[in-house]
Amino acid sequence: MRPDTQPPMTVDRGRFADAVTPWEEPAWREAALRWAEQELAGRGRQETGPREARVRPWSILVRFRTGAGERDAVWFKASAPAAGFEAALGGALAEWVPEHVLAPLAVDPDRGWSLLPDGGPLFRNVLDAGGAGRADWLAAVAQYARMQCALTPYTDRMTGLGVPSARTRHLPEIFDGLVETHPTLAPDTRRSLRAGRSRLLDWCAELDAVGIPDSLDHCDLHDGQVLAPGAGSFTFFDWGDAAVGHPFSSLLVPARDVRERYGPDAVAGVRDTYLEPWTDLGIPLPDLRRAATLAVRLAAIGRAVSWFRLFPGTPADDCHEASAYWIEELFAGPDLL
Repeated sequence: MRPDTQPPMTVDRGRFADAVTPWEEPAWREAALRWAEQELAGRGRQETGPREARVRPWSILVRFRTGAGERDAVWFKASAPAAGFEAALGGALAEWVPEHVLAPLAVDPDRGWSLLPDGGPLFRNVLDAGGAGRADWLAAVAQYARMQCALTPYTDRMTGLGVPSARTRHLPEIFDGLVETHPTLAPDTRRSLRAGRSRLLDWCAELDAVGIPDSLDHCDLHDGQVLAPGAGSFTFFDWGDAAVGHPFSSLLVPARDVRERYGPDAVAGVRDTYLEPWTDLGIPLPDLRRAATLAVRLAAIGRAVSWFRLFPGTPADDCHEASAYWIEELFAGPDLL
């Protein structure tokens, strides 16, 4: 479709009006939209309305309407280079665990582009509307744990696709890099973090000794990263923050979500429901619970790293502040689980 015949488009930049992304480059934008148009046409899809672009420092999304209904749409996504593995990973997950993930219609792994179908309502929206509750969060984390169990044989293939490694044995090195190079940490904070490194080493050694195999860690599994296409069924998506590492680290974000929505007494139920599929390993439940406590605390490192997966050149003060928060959380406060 020629530029002068393309449907009208609105662009949402959120609070990131000064973000520097490829969207500002006409040649890139034309190539990306042309790729999406060609993939749509190849699947017999016709556009029926204006396009909506969502530009952020870490990704670019464009919604193409393909019918009269609210759910009649497909999404083009371009990830920042540091998260460019997301396209290839999404395609691979659709082969390995198709019943659990949003399967892309098309991917261009070399350019980090995906074309995604509408996968149904966001879990967050269903929760807010009263159509789901605490029991549904339990069902969601149980399904997610089953997916992780199924993915344990594929970890080397994931890293081969470019998914970063956050295996427990690598966390001290990742931590050191964050502490030494982070652009916004105050000198006193760096000294305090360095002083805590021996605790980090002890936690990593204890966690590794439990013997739980690595898997895929979503790293940001909140209720806006889960789709709820039907009662009791869930679809997981948005893998731009993901890493290969200890699976229990994924509990950090949903446990915080559940605590905020339902109170601190709800967190233990989420933990134990998540851990149930892992009991097949033959590891005693108290050991699994201890591993969850350690992994959730160590998950702060992965959260800190993910805030650096941005398009080059974009002002990143807000993102660096968010990253610094998570680094400091590593040693701060009581255990979440």
